[in-house]
Amino acid sequence: MGHSTTRRNVLRGTVATAALAATAAAPTGAAHAVPRGGAGPSIGILLYDGYSLLDPTGPAEVLSRLPDATVTMIAERRGAVRTDTGDVAVLAERSIVEVDQLDVLLVPGAGNRGTVAAMTNEVLLRWIRQIHRHTQWTTSVCTGSIVLAAAGLLDGRRVTTYWASAEYLQSTFDVTYLPQRYVRSGKIITAAGVSAGVDMALYLASLIADDDTAKAIQLAVEYDPQPPFDSGHASDASPQLKRRALELLAASQV
Repeated sequence: MGHSTTRRNVLRGTVATAALAATAAAPTGAAHAVPRGGAGPSIGILLYDGYSLLDPTGPAEVLSRLPDATVTMIAERRGAVRTDTGDVAVLAERSIVEVDQLDVLLVPGAGNRGTVAAMTNEVLLRWIRQIHRHTQWTTSVCTGSIVLAAAGLLDGRRVTTYWASAEYLQSTFDVTYLPQRYVRSGKIITAAGVSAGVDMALYLASLIADDDTAKAIQLAVEYDPQPPFDSGHASDASPQLKRRALELLAASQV
């Protein structure tokens, strides 16, 4: 019989072998992200129609590596929830009525359609407010900060958001926008657009665990950004490039 190329085979012989062997020896029952009642944090990521794919999944990749952490995708209803492009769906294993307490709440961002729908959905906003009362950390990525603001959680705070939404956020709500990758204000941490959620999640990992654990997670997922272009910050972009970026986003969304 041929040798299957699995992740375990590829990493065998490295320092990861012991951890992988322990994982393989664990019971193989239903693998749902259900709070286990252990020492690790319960982390809930809210999904809603039209979110941007990396906003929830980037932080989930990082935070799920925290020792004993439980990461659960949550939506208004259980089931597949589609992204802003409509091409990909992520499974929400819990509905909001099934979750009444979390250690960490993360609200992702979306395109215009998804953001507007979420920030005007009183059912979601009420749930966010309820969960926030007991969280250790409440976080957002991209325009998820607008949803938090609509829920009334950002009044008087310093925050960040997607660069193209900054003027709207600051002019509509009682916030001070900072053009940073992530901003902490009390127990609320907001991240800038899309990819900034990974940076925020690593920072959050350092707060939940410690710097060494966060650094080890960064190495584990080999997060060492070396993009081919230096065009990722709006302050360095020309008006033409900003316009083109927003055109591409609009054209890709449904």
